[in-house]
This record gives sequence, C-alpha cells and structure tokens, in this order.
Amino acid sequence: MQRGQARNLLLVALGAMFLQQTFAALGRNLISVIAPAILADLALEAAWLGVYVGIGAAGSLLFQLGCGSFIIRHGALRISQVALVMLALGLLVACSGSLLAFAISALIGAGGAAVSTPASSHLLGRYSPPRYAPLVFSIKQTAVPAGLLLGGLLGPLLTGWWGWRGALLAAAAACLLLALLLQPLRGEFDADRVPSRHFRLSDFHTTLTVVLRDRDLFNLALACFVFNGAQTVFMSYFVVYLTALGQDLATAGLVFSAATLIAVPGRILWGWLGSVLTSPRVVMGGLALGMAGSFLLASLSGPAWPLLLIAGVGVGLSATALSWNGVLLAEAARLAPEGMRGAATGGVLSFGQLGALLMPLAFAAALAISGGYAAGYLLCAVPSLACGLLLLLRRPAKG
Repeated sequence: MQRGQARNLLLVALGAMFLQQTFAALGRNLISVIAPAILADLALEAAWLGVYVGIGAAGSLLFQLGCGSFIIRHGALRISQVALVMLALGLLVACSGSLLAFAISALIGAGGAAVSTPASSHLLGRYSPPRYAPLVFSIKQTAVPAGLLLGGLLGPLLTGWWGWRGALLAAAAACLLLALLLQPLRGEFDADRVPSRHFRLSDFHTTLTVVLRDRDLFNLALACFVFNGAQTVFMSYFVVYLTALGQDLATAGLVFSAATLIAVPGRILWGWLGSVLTSPRVVMGGLALGMAGSFLLASLSGPAWPLLLIAGVGVGLSATALSWNGVLLAEAARLAPEGMRGAATGGVLSFGQLGALLMPLAFAAALAISGGYAAGYLLCAVPSLACGLLLLLRRPAKG
C-alpha cells in the first residue's frame, strides 16, 4: 500500500471512528446529563442515578469480555454500527419512565457503548503507525468529550423544548442515522473480518487470560479500573451536584460542557506527550495524581464557593479523569499479542467497567449515608492516588 493511500485510509478511519465515539458518548451519557429533570419528574432520589450507572457498567463488562470474537467475525465497522443501534434502542426503552425500563435501558445502551471502543481500537490499530498510535488514539478519543459537550449543550435545551423524553428520542434518531451513514465504508474497513470465527463461552475466559497473564497489561487494567471509575463518577454526578448547589439545569449543563471541552485538547496533548516526549506510563501516572488532587478539591467545595471556582474543579477533573483514554488504549493495543488487539483492549476495558460499576455505587452509598457529596469525592481521591504511585514507581516488564 502506498504511503499516500495509507494516510488517506487512516484519516477516513479516524474520522469515522471519531463520529462513532461521539454519538456513543452522547447516547451513553445523555440520561446522566439531563438526570435532574428525570429525577424531578419521576420523584426519585439522586442516589438512584448511581444504581442506573452501576447496572450499565455490569452490562458493559459482559459485552466487552465477549465482543472480541464478534469483531473478528463481523468486522469492526459492522460492530460499530450495531453499537449505535443498541444505543438508540436503550434510549427508546428509557422513554417509558419505569425503573425496570431504565434498568433494561442501562444494559442495552451501555452494551452498545462498551463494544464501540474495542471495535474502533481494532480498526485504528490496522492503520496507525505504531510510533504515533498514542496520538492517533487520543485524537479519536476526543470524541468522548465532544459527545459530552453535545449532551451538555443540547440535552438541557431539547429537554426545555420537548421534555426529557423528547431529548432521548432525538439522540436515538441521531445514532440510527449515523449507523446508516457508515455503511459505504464497510467494504474497506471490514476486509480483515474472519466469517468462520464463532463466539464461544470460553471467549470470556480467553479475553481475561490475555490480560491476567501479562504483567504490564494487568497493571494497565488496574489503572483502567480507577480511571474509568473516576470518569464515570464525574460524568454521572457533576451536573446533579451543581443542581444540588442551587444551579438550574441549563446553567449546570453549560458549566459541565465548558469543563468537558478542556478534555479535547487535553487528550491530544497527553497523546502527543506519550508519543514524543515520554512514556505513556509516565503520562498516565501524572494524570492519576491529577485526578486525586481534583477529587480532593471537589470534596472541599460547597455552596459558599463561587460558581467559577467549582467550574475550575470540573476543568481539573476533565483534564485528568476524561483525558486518559487515548494513551491507555494505544498502550493496550501495543502490548496486545498479534491479532488480539480487540480482545486485549476489551479485557483491559472490562476492568475499567468494574471500576465504572463499583465506584459510582460506592459514591451513591456515601451520598445516601452522609447526605452530601464530600465523602463520595474523597472516596474517589484515594484509589486515584494509589494508582498514580503504582504507575510511576513500578517498572514495566516490557519497554
């Protein structure tokens, strides 16, 4: 393949996966963004949001552990389309408003979001030059804050116009439309699929084994546990926290969007640092320490703090808890055995889903017991600090 053709394919793949991840982030997190309106309409306590997020994380764990064979059999682009359809279905189910419907919605939608990242990583791993993979993956992963930005800006706006159900329906329609628009790219990007590959229950074990047998991948998985848990707590509760401090939904959504915007250049910057100036491990260690400091500040914040200062805490969390993904995914792809990028990424991310399951539930429990947010934020600072020290002080087995 000529260099120019390879570069063009990389750009098209990057653009397609950027859009896929943007709408995956929008579809997965819109309910959390407009949660104050949903909770008020259904007369529910804020702690229920942690249960919803935890159910979704449990579903994500199963889907990421088992998606490797489906990616190989059907192709990364096809699975990306399936992910978007699942996200749309999850949003549609939630419109009924019952607790059971939200539980089913969490499983379906989170499953779609869960397989979207291994699928995009598998696809980009074919076209990315190894040296610049952290930068390429980080650019792709800026789609997550882009999706959150859209959710923070459009979610409250659409909720004001059409109600929270109308906002969910609009997002579902957008996910379905993108799934259709990706179809012309399938011939090239799914050319490596293996139709003879079949799913087996042993795939769950195989995916875990890829991670557990490699010390570096296992340490990366532990980091993903903390990072994804911290990210999920921030995305799920920051808007609700702002409304608890007295801000209206539109203002809270705007502050959340402004804070998440910093993750776009942040992910690119960290990816560039991990590609050019230092190792991805050092970058991730520094991000973990930044998360710990930001959560500590969040635990100290309260109604007496100016909104601008609380927004600054959100920027700190965005620059760290929302900005690690590209560096970690590129490192997982680098460390993966040949032909196992999707499985290795899914295995590492499955530990992340455990974090996304347990940390929001722990945060919800702290909120329910203490009646305030400080204890939950402080609870998140501790594993972030431990993770940073682990990454910076323990030497990798591989270069």
